[in-house]
Formats: sequence, structure tokens, C-alpha cells
Amino acid sequence: MSDQSEHYEQPEQPDPVHVLHPTECWEFLRDREFGRLAFHLVGEVHITPINYAVDRERILFLTSEGNKLLGVTMNEDVAFEVDEVGEDTAVSVVARGRARHLEGQERYIVESLPLRPWVDYPKYQVVAITVTEITGRRFDLSRPWLHDRVDPANA
Repeated sequence: MSDQSEHYEQPEQPDPVHVLHPTECWEFLRDREFGRLAFHLVGEVHITPINYAVDRERILFLTSEGNKLLGVTMNEDVAFEVDEVGEDTAVSVVARGRARHLEGQERYIVESLPLRPWVDYPKYQVVAITVTEITGRRFDLSRPWLHDRVDPANA
């Protein structure tokens, strides 16, 4: 007996995940100023929002004395992430590297960068992340639940 069932091939769908080239990742970071820093402190991983600036292929931020500075001083291994979600796309860039507290003349690099505290709180400590790995992805979003919403003004 032969198999009478027909075989239908699904049309190939385009991949909704696009890997960004490192150059695209750096451009994305340069065009933004708010991200999240992940660092180790006393056997725990912490994550905190920071504003930042990019200098060549380093990420710099200002901080005050406290957990961030203590954490990167005790363990230089960090990760940094910036995300952006739009109506139809989302982008995520993750950088990994080594953080170092800049001191002396070296810390004045921030004078040439668009890096200023967002909150009215003194932040005089400068930290630079030397990036050893950078990856990024752009996602084509479908989010069908957004398209099914009923606009209350038209209901």
C-alpha cells in the first residue's frame, strides 16, 4: 500500500535574529548613553544602570565611592549591556571586558567625552572598561498581541 498523503513544504521564513558585526555594535553603543553594568562583589553578581561614553573601543563611566567602585576594584571582570526596543525591532549589545579605576592624569579623558552625571550627585571616580568581546543582535519583532489590541477611542 502506498502512502497517499501529500507532503507540503512550508515556505522558508526569514530569520528574525540578525547578528551584528562588531563595528555595528560599537556604533550602537556610541549613539546611546545608558546601559547596565554587571560586576562581582563579595561572591555575588550585581547589575546596575549607568550612563556612559565610548572612547575608541573603551566604555567609560563616572561613579562615586561605593559598591560599583569596590566591585570593579576587587574583580575587574565585568559585562555591560545596552538594549533598545522599538515597535518592530529590538537590539541588544553585550560587551565583556576588564574594568579599571583611572587615576591621576589618566582620569581627565572624561573632559573630552560627553559624559556627565544624570543625577545631581557628585561622581568623581572614573572607570574604563577595556572590551575584550562585543556581540550584538537585532531582532525583527512580530508581537502579534500588539496588533490585536482594540483602541478604546475607536471602540
